[in-house]
Amino acid sequence: MLLISCPNCGPRDETEFHYGGQAHVAYPENPAALSDREWAEYLFYRDNTKGAFAERWVHSTGCRQWFNMLRDTVSYEIQSIYRMGEPRPDGGRAGAAAATITSPEGAQK
Repeated sequence: MLLISCPNCGPRDETEFHYGGQAHVAYPENPAALSDREWAEYLFYRDNTKGAFAERWVHSTGCRQWFNMLRDTVSYEIQSIYRMGEPRPDGGRAGAAAATITSPEGAQK
């Protein structure tokens, strides 16, 4: 069981929170200009990182505020919790490595 430290309420049991997916996924600047494939990749393609991964969480039974968490996907260790809009504390090292990954269908991320 995880003890998650909400930035507004302090440490709480993980049952009070809901996972919201990968953090720092930017909305396309011009979604109408995207092809169907590019739109599908924006909606459904996410990194599957082993190690540090930035996630969005909401304190659904508390303050109902969203925040970001940097968590190790192997050990479940919570490395950092930070507010929405703040940059990733480790500078997005895993995100930079993921930028060179090619999807199974050959599309570049």
